[in-house]
Amino acid sequence: MSFYVSFGTVLLLLAVTAPTAMAFGFGGAMAARARFAPLSWFGKGYIAIVRGVPDIAFFMFFVIALDQGIEWLLHKTKCPDWTDPIRQGSDFVVCDIAKMPLGTSPQWMHEVYGFTLAVVTFAIVFGAFAANVLYGAMRAVPRSQIETAEAYGLTHRQTFWRILVPQMWVYALPGLSNLWMVLIKATPLLFLLGVEDIVYWARELGGSKTAKFTAYPHGDWRMWYFLALLIFYLAFTKVSEVVLEKVMKRLSHGQATLGGEAQRKAS
Repeated sequence: MSFYVSFGTVLLLLAVTAPTAMAFGFGGAMAARARFAPLSWFGKGYIAIVRGVPDIAFFMFFVIALDQGIEWLLHKTKCPDWTDPIRQGSDFVVCDIAKMPLGTSPQWMHEVYGFTLAVVTFAIVFGAFAANVLYGAMRAVPRSQIETAEAYGLTHRQTFWRILVPQMWVYALPGLSNLWMVLIKATPLLFLLGVEDIVYWARELGGSKTAKFTAYPHGDWRMWYFLALLIFYLAFTKVSEVVLEKVMKRLSHGQATLGGEAQRKAS
C-alpha cells in the first residue's frame, strides 16, 4: 500500500511544485527586467547561479543548508543560554527543543517536513529555469505592442499587466512545456532527499533482501518494478503532451505567430 500511496506523493509534489516554481520564475523574470539596477542584478544573478549549478549538487546542498538554518534560528531563539559550540567537528548540534521536527513528533510530521523541504528546493531550482523562459518570452513580445500601449497613455504598470503579460505566454509555453517534462523526470530525486517515493519503494519491494525487509519469498524483481515506473512516466508525459498541445493551440489563436498564422490559413 505504501508503494501505491507513493504515486500520490509524486503527483502531489508536481501539483504543489509547478505553481510554486512558476511564482518563483515570474518573480525572478520581473526582477531581471526591473529598471532598478540592484533588483535587476538580483534577478539575473538568481537565474545564472541556480542554472549554473548541477541539480543534484544544489538539491543536496540546499536541503541541508535550509534544515540547519531553521534549526540554528530556533536554537538562538529558544536556547540563548547554550554555551557549547553548534559546530562540533562534522556534527551540527542544537538543543533538543530546536530540532526540526522534534524527536517526540509523530512520524507524519517528519514526513511532511521532509516533503516541504523537497518542494521548496524543487521550486527554487525550477523557478530559476522558469524565470529564464519567462524573461525571454517577455522580450519576445513585439516592441510595437508596447509602444502602441504607451501611445494610448497607458502607464508602465498597465502596459506590463494588460499588454505584455497576456501576450508573453504564447512565447513562453514551449519552454515551460519542456520544463514541465524535466520536472516530471526529476521527481525521482525525492529518493535522494529521504522521501519515500516510488523509486524508494520499487527498490525496497523489488529486492529479495533490503534494509527494511530482511527477506522476501521471491527473487530480485526490481526490474519489473522499475519497468512499471517506466510505463507510468511514459504515460504521464504523453498525457502532458496532449494537454499542453491543446493549451498551445488556444493561446496561439489570433496571435501574430507561426501557430496563429497556421490557424488563420486553416480557417
